[in-house]
Amino acid sequence: MNATPAPEQAPPAAMSNRQILQAMSGLMAGMFVAILAGTVVSNALPRIIADLGASQSSYTWVVTAELLAMTATVPLWGKLSDLYNQKLLLQLSLGMFVVGSLLAGFSHEVGLLIFSRVAQGIGAGGLTALAQVVMAAIIPPRQLGKYSGIFGAVFAVGTVAGPLIGGVLVDTSWLGWRWCFFIGVPFALLAIVLLQRTLKLPAVRRREVKIDFLGAFLIVAGICALLIWVSLAGNQFDWASWQTAALTGTGAVLLAVAVYVESRAAEPVIPLDIFRNRTVTLTTVASLLVGVAMFGGTVFLSQYFQVSLGKSATVAGLMSLPMVLGLLVSSTVAGQIISATGKWKVYLVAGAAVMTAGLALLSTIGRDTHFALLSLYMAVLGVGVGMLMQNLVLAAQNDVPAAELGAATSVLSFFRSMGGTIGTSVLGAILANRVTEEITKSVAEAGAAGGQSAGHGVPDMATLPAPMRAIVENAYGVATADLFLVATPFALLALVAVLFVKEKPLKTTSGMERLAEESARTGGATPSDTDRAAQVG
Repeated sequence: MNATPAPEQAPPAAMSNRQILQAMSGLMAGMFVAILAGTVVSNALPRIIADLGASQSSYTWVVTAELLAMTATVPLWGKLSDLYNQKLLLQLSLGMFVVGSLLAGFSHEVGLLIFSRVAQGIGAGGLTALAQVVMAAIIPPRQLGKYSGIFGAVFAVGTVAGPLIGGVLVDTSWLGWRWCFFIGVPFALLAIVLLQRTLKLPAVRRREVKIDFLGAFLIVAGICALLIWVSLAGNQFDWASWQTAALTGTGAVLLAVAVYVESRAAEPVIPLDIFRNRTVTLTTVASLLVGVAMFGGTVFLSQYFQVSLGKSATVAGLMSLPMVLGLLVSSTVAGQIISATGKWKVYLVAGAAVMTAGLALLSTIGRDTHFALLSLYMAVLGVGVGMLMQNLVLAAQNDVPAAELGAATSVLSFFRSMGGTIGTSVLGAILANRVTEEITKSVAEAGAAGGQSAGHGVPDMATLPAPMRAIVENAYGVATADLFLVATPFALLALVAVLFVKEKPLKTTSGMERLAEESARTGGATPSDTDRAAQVG
């Protein structure tokens, strides 16, 4: 495909700190909405399912639908951001989120609720991919670290506040669970207004646009097949079953065909040549492993607090604050130092090492672990994640052409989310099996019966007799520790991956400025266009 020359124009002026902060207000409001969508319903789901008269399988799908849609559409949103106006795409994703939230809030049957969660997930996928793309467009990599603390704060607040807000809304008689969906609408509308007023991006026609719709469909379908498998295996069907064979086989075939189609497309959704970049490949591998280790392990902490330690849902939410504070402080401090010195690899290595240590420490917990010690372990994990997670994105964004910022950023976001989904499903199955084993063993040693059935599902601790309650508390303590032990090698592999990342000087121009310079050098075509033309020739 021949590139369409763009009219020459002066490179856009760099934004001032005040202008960047104003634009960040809209971006972070949108990010808060995306995070809230995945966390606010966790404490409300039992009430929602009961009110709608739905089944246990519906319980799973209300959660899975949003996660599937978000994860599967991230690469497509990232590619679109390389081709179209990023501010408009952000506003469209916010609009999609608002529609999905309103439909979910007014749902009177579970089918509509699941459909609405898909719409929410598509919108959240856009927000997840585009927020970091736009940050890279308006902020030079050398200065990006200064603002990563804001991103970390929003991530932390959304993660912790979501379950707390959901619990309060459900327990407030004049509000109820429907407000778990309505609560995000004002933030989304505010974000649309703020973005319109504060985000100024140049209208640059990068090239003639031709989207690979077939490749996009194959990628989304293949990813969905695999995500459905990891989300439902061990719950709705056995890991070794015909359903597993069908879903994994379908996913593998669809993705193999997608690779073939993408390798020949003029405008691939995921440019395969991006993986020739060593930094992108290694940070992608590390992001996948971080997703498995961090999200897969920590998602079960709330259950440990409630079942093994006997805390309420609200208190359980507050107990994760040490990890959140560790993440917030380390991401802010590391970001400031990176902006001041220009050195970033040491924080990838240190972050991966500290995250590994935090997971290893958490593998020693039990029902009798003192909260002060538990807080220290969680803080160590948070410090490691704070140094590592955002700086993986920074390293990749710094090493790709400006025209591929969207693709590179969305690839990292996608694999991190995919890792979290895989980790949650696999570690959840391990947790269930270990709980059953521990309860069965303890009940057998006590000379009682019924241990096997006691291990299925999350028990209502208030209804259990004291001896059985002690057995269940111990089982969940042991099983949760085992989860972190399983997660630790994944963090160690992430450390190995970042050790091989080559440190390069951080660029001092924003993505907008780099894009204008690249277009000027190539007569309106992007470097990726030129490379593909050379390959065809």
